[in-house]
Amino acid sequence: MAQVQKKKWVDHPAWPWLIPVLVLIVWQLLSAAGLISDRTLPAPDAIVRAGWDLTIDGTLVEAIGISTWRAFIGFLIGGLIGFLFGLLNGVIPLSDKLTDSTFQMIRNVPHLALIPLVIAWFGIGEGSKIFLVALGVVFPIYLNTLHGIRSVDPGLIEMGKVHGLSQWELYKKVLLPGAMSSILVGFRYALGIMWLTLIVAETIAAESGIGYMAMNAREFFQLDVVVLSILLYALLGKLSDSMAKWLERRWLQWHPHFAKVAKKKAA
Repeated sequence: MAQVQKKKWVDHPAWPWLIPVLVLIVWQLLSAAGLISDRTLPAPDAIVRAGWDLTIDGTLVEAIGISTWRAFIGFLIGGLIGFLFGLLNGVIPLSDKLTDSTFQMIRNVPHLALIPLVIAWFGIGEGSKIFLVALGVVFPIYLNTLHGIRSVDPGLIEMGKVHGLSQWELYKKVLLPGAMSSILVGFRYALGIMWLTLIVAETIAAESGIGYMAMNAREFFQLDVVVLSILLYALLGKLSDSMAKWLERRWLQWHPHFAKVAKKKAA
């Protein structure tokens, strides 16, 4: 019984937030003591007040909505392209020979270095941000999907064929479940790249969104709004990663690791 209670204590959901909360407390105390100047780094309470003021006038909600929309539309487009080509190249040798080298060449070009060219193509409208996000996320998902498909045990595929599974059933019941662990790793990695790309794109070429709000605040030396924008990106990234973890637990219930975690929580 004591061992079960100890495990539940160790698995408490508050643990991941311990270090961030401690950092905020120390930050606030140092600011209150005058050891950190407001002109260098505003105190957490000043950032909260700035966030509240921007929420009241609707600026913050609008900026978060616009940035989130850009991020997930770009992720959807790039993720779908990466997933489909990873799937095709994993099972069709001709498709792999035709497209994989092209993917690898484009992948080695830093996509953020294309910003001047992308602005020339799309201007500073929505298209440029969505294009950059899509370009950033396509390769992690492509590579991990390709790796996952190729890592499926050939014996399982042959067994499925012996049992009379159609091509679609083979994808659905053998290939995709076997590759899902690797695909979701790419998914989580791509989410990080998604927000990183959007931060750069919005601070360089944008007329709205969190990055634009931060750059506009910088012009008036409103450091509390600038730091607020940075923290918002961090929180949105954390929420995205939590969503990816939830999908892992839901879609990989058969996996030994996630089955063990679920069993521990049930205990």
